[in-house]
Amino acid sequence: MRFRWLRSGLSPPSGLLAALIVAFSFASSSTLRAESQSDRVGLVQQELAADYDRWFRQQAEDERVVGAAFAIVSRDHIVRVGTHGYTDTTRKRQVDGDTAFRLASVSKTFAAGLAAQLVDEGRFRWDDPITDYVPDFRIRGETSRIHVEHLLGQSSGLVPHAYDNLLEDGVSIPQIRARFAELAPTCEPGSCYSYQNTLFSLIETVVERTAADSYANLVDQRIFRPLDMRTASVGYEAFLATRNRALPHVKRNGRWRTVPVLPNYYRVAPAAGINASVLDLAKWLMAQLGTAPEVLRPAVVDTLITPRVRTPRDLRRKEWKRLLADAHYGLGWRVYQIGDERIAYHSGWVSGYRADIAWSPEHGLGLAVLMNVEGSVISTMSTHFWEMAFARLHSPPPTTSP
Repeated sequence: MRFRWLRSGLSPPSGLLAALIVAFSFASSSTLRAESQSDRVGLVQQELAADYDRWFRQQAEDERVVGAAFAIVSRDHIVRVGTHGYTDTTRKRQVDGDTAFRLASVSKTFAAGLAAQLVDEGRFRWDDPITDYVPDFRIRGETSRIHVEHLLGQSSGLVPHAYDNLLEDGVSIPQIRARFAELAPTCEPGSCYSYQNTLFSLIETVVERTAADSYANLVDQRIFRPLDMRTASVGYEAFLATRNRALPHVKRNGRWRTVPVLPNYYRVAPAAGINASVLDLAKWLMAQLGTAPEVLRPAVVDTLITPRVRTPRDLRRKEWKRLLADAHYGLGWRVYQIGDERIAYHSGWVSGYRADIAWSPEHGLGLAVLMNVEGSVISTMSTHFWEMAFARLHSPPPTTSP
């Protein structure tokens, strides 16, 4: 840029002043470019949200989903919330943004977040042996080799889904835990993927002993309240006490039927015990994206989504396999590689409910989807969103005529 000082009748500025003017000009130009890029991203997100909303509603209608909701967030704000259908097939109460659903295994992301807070405060360490806090827990072999991080990282080395069948049959938690003494690791803890529910939930005892409060109170006081998650709760009784809740549905004779809420997986609260609305999950997503450092510091979140063990079975998941280049488990979060992009992700499934949550650290974009029916349609809804999002975020900006 050239400045024509003499034409205006002014003397040229001193060397220092000239340097400052040039620096200011470049800074202003950079600021304008940054604002322009930010405006473009914002516009892309708004268009993406509008198009996804239309597609989501049509997909839910085509699949005859009873009730569903989604939220799209962008770092520090909610871009869009969409809903479809009813809380149940009889009363026909419409689902809204505050309707509570069961989160099932999406609950694991909250357990990891709570544990990470306590580790950050020095209450315990990721590499502490689990027997330091649950001394009566035993496996066949050297139990002390299983550390806290192996619980939340799904890398204990034990047979996957150990004793989930007993959990579903109503066997007491103490009885189930005692049966772990019959199991030996199939690999060195920390070296292979082994998804668990009952074992994962030993983190409840760890946090209760180190923070001197109940798991439900800790989640409420440290996560729900600071993030203003107004309809979120922990447990079976809390869900039944929520008036605006979605009831579960399973397909029988080709039709969705309302069924009772089953309590079994609520007994492993860290693994599957949280209830929340899609607006609550939007706030949880924004916390991952850095808007609430008083709840989750960015460095803490980075620890949770650092890949730890590879999850090759995810590469064969029906809807995801065509997108995924690689897949890992961190601490309470899956980490998926989609081309050059990565997302943190978790799904949930208990009788009559499905839940999906995912976010892109690099793009500050997140999606939550909740449904009160079973089935794979939720995977279609998640994968379609991320295909749309990455395609649009990487498309060149439109050219403008001079």
